[in-house]
Amino acid sequence: MSASTVLRTPRTESRALNISLWAAQIFIAVSFCSGGLMKLAMPIHQLAGIWPWAGELSAAFVRLLGVIDFAGGAGVLLPALTRVKPGLTVLAALGCVLLQLCALVFHGSRGEFAALPVNVVFIAVCGFILWGRWKRIPIHSRTSGR
Repeated sequence: MSASTVLRTPRTESRALNISLWAAQIFIAVSFCSGGLMKLAMPIHQLAGIWPWAGELSAAFVRLLGVIDFAGGAGVLLPALTRVKPGLTVLAALGCVLLQLCALVFHGSRGEFAALPVNVVFIAVCGFILWGRWKRIPIHSRTSGR
């Protein structure tokens, strides 16, 4: 048995995947929650200085996007962390993927090509969380007996 075989056991691979998933969940939670809080708390004219589109949409819609962003970020992390309804983490990751696909189309249609790589990264990371927490290493509820 070689040293590389010993180091790459299913247990260590699962542990590395689990750590990667937690890191991805924290990254998405921080990114989406901070973006959501900005959209909720900052005056629209200040947001428009950061994101020009925010000044071209209704304030109510920008605030709604803030709620959606915050809910997605919290949903990707908190149910798994607390192990209360952890299946919501998978649904939140799916919602974040769909939200970013919409953002990709929106920014692309406006010619805001500099924003697209950010959307693609968020889609990839949220897709990774979706796959990992649904298929590979799901989080089980505290009450499921595991």
